[in-house]
Amino acid sequence: MHFFNRKNKEKSMTESTNSPQEEEKELENQISPETSIENDSEIQISALQKQIEEQKDKFLRLFADFDNYKKRTAKERSELIQTAGKEIMTAMLPVSDDMDRAIKFMNESEDLTIIKEGLNLVYSKFRNTLENNGLKPFISIGEAFDVEKHEAITEIPAPSEEMKGKVVDEVEKGYLLNNKLIRYARVVVGK
Repeated sequence: MHFFNRKNKEKSMTESTNSPQEEEKELENQISPETSIENDSEIQISALQKQIEEQKDKFLRLFADFDNYKKRTAKERSELIQTAGKEIMTAMLPVSDDMDRAIKFMNESEDLTIIKEGLNLVYSKFRNTLENNGLKPFISIGEAFDVEKHEAITEIPAPSEEMKGKVVDEVEKGYLLNNKLIRYARVVVGK
């Protein structure tokens, strides 16, 4: 066994033809701290560049998704505005048909009582259709003047002491659509 170790030592000595100083330099070149730091920093830089590219890609995708969302909602809003009145218009078509029939009947008949009854029926149907779609007039006469609901067009002397500051007459009715004011009542106020 001793012989085997000696043979190996001799073999390794014969293989290395460099002097010990040359071998040391060679080892230093292979494992120099500067080379090691440079390699580490290059690896870190490439890893950071890869992370930046990934984050940039994520950002661009997110931005594109948001832009698509904005375009889609704008298109949906536009379509909603264009078709918002469709429901009420569809509900008003039977009233329009009744009006056409009433006008045709007015031109053919001279019986005023029947014409008045027909017009009252059409008007009643018209009012019911509007109310069924959320439109309701509100009562103003006798109520206290309220700037949130009323628009005063003039003031007149109050007919009685209790009507001072209250609505005496209504020129145009005010309307609520689904309990939201859509038109002020134009009124005359007692002073």
